[in-house]
Amino acid sequence: MSLSGNFIFFLLLPLIFHAFLLVVRAQNGGVVVSQQLWCVAKNNAEDAALQGALAWACGQGGVDCSPIQQGGPCYDPSDIQQMASYAFNDYYLKHGMTDDSCNFDNSAAVTSLNPSRGSCKFPASSAVKNGNNAGSTATTVGMGTNSADFSGCRQMARAWFWPFITIHFFFVCII
Repeated sequence: MSLSGNFIFFLLLPLIFHAFLLVVRAQNGGVVVSQQLWCVAKNNAEDAALQGALAWACGQGGVDCSPIQQGGPCYDPSDIQQMASYAFNDYYLKHGMTDDSCNFDNSAAVTSLNPSRGSCKFPASSAVKNGNNAGSTATTVGMGTNSADFSGCRQMARAWFWPFITIHFFFVCII
């Protein structure tokens, strides 16, 4: 190998090693973004379709509809979308959080935006870590001190910055 070949080899070797370590760390439950999911009524769903799906969910679907019944914290007869969303989400959580459990004749969709309003609190799904369901210990994603670093930028900077600077300094001093 020539001098320039050795230079490139020794420059890239630590970077490749760190990339490998990041992948192994992520696969073994490393720090990866977690978020909560909810099943909600689609904005463009017809009220009649939502009413039918809501009736099914509260009947045959086995959903606990007491929070959306009169006197409940989510009862609002003028907002069929909110009430249907509560029922859809309960069904989704009880039936495995699959695409099929959040369909309701194409009237529902999964979202990461919390649909809770006022005293109407929607239970959240399990956390999603590395693309797998991982229990109910999700981290809220958003702004503030209790939020997850959604971009993962900080972890990436820590993993790459100092090795890169060290290698660069080493080669600048030698050459």
